[in-house]
Amino acid sequence: MTMKRTGFINFCNWAGLATLPLAVALSVPLCAMAQDEKQAPPPPPEDLPGHVNYLAQQLYGVMLEDATPITDQIQKLVLTQLEQWMMDRSPTDVEVRRDVDMAFSELHYPLSGQAAAFARPWKEQMVIGAGYTLGWTNIDRTNVLAIFSSRQGHGHLVTVTSFVPRYDLHYAFPQEPPGDAFRFFVYGFRLGQSQPRLSATFYSFDGKNLKSLWELHDLYDGKIYFEKDRVTIRFLNEQEYIEEAAHGRRPPRHQTVYTITPTGLDVQSEKDIPF
Repeated sequence: MTMKRTGFINFCNWAGLATLPLAVALSVPLCAMAQDEKQAPPPPPEDLPGHVNYLAQQLYGVMLEDATPITDQIQKLVLTQLEQWMMDRSPTDVEVRRDVDMAFSELHYPLSGQAAAFARPWKEQMVIGAGYTLGWTNIDRTNVLAIFSSRQGHGHLVTVTSFVPRYDLHYAFPQEPPGDAFRFFVYGFRLGQSQPRLSATFYSFDGKNLKSLWELHDLYDGKIYFEKDRVTIRFLNEQEYIEEAAHGRRPPRHQTVYTITPTGLDVQSEKDIPF
């Protein structure tokens, strides 16, 4: 009787040991599944500012060249909301700027969304520019400019473009009589290692398409001035600045004055001016 009982106990022990690897094997995938479920990201918020912030958070550590899949999603969200919002209104530039700012209202440094808007009458319609600069570092920034047309209180999206990467957005308008095209300047600045840089484009809008009539890029310590039918550009030559600064001297600034013409800009004068 004792031998039978002992054999039974040994059999139970063997059976328990035999089933242990099976239990462990079964528990591993179950633990992995539970871990995957635990690490699954939450769905994006339903409100626009929350959804934009949800996507922008994914830009941390992403190079500008690799950020397009995320920035394109943000652009689609913002412009879709703008299209719906303008469908039954003809907003002012202040209202457009507020609406774009609202989309980025949940971003926190270093994330930033800076709106830039205009609304100008042309050919019995209001041409509306709704733009923004989206940044996630001081250098990595992208921008979008959407052109809307509004007639009799109803607006619609016409075209979308992007200005020079890493630059913010500013606008200027030549003082000229209304013509067959609506013309305006977009210019901006980006941070450099020692001095900011200037880029600018002179656009023509025919009601359907944007066309660049003139542009300049990456002027070292560049500054731009608009007056009536003229544009003045002042800048430094970077290599001259480095060489002169090494000897404790200041180089001259270079100045170019342009005249606004029907086809774009023509150089009126060029000269050097004191630093």
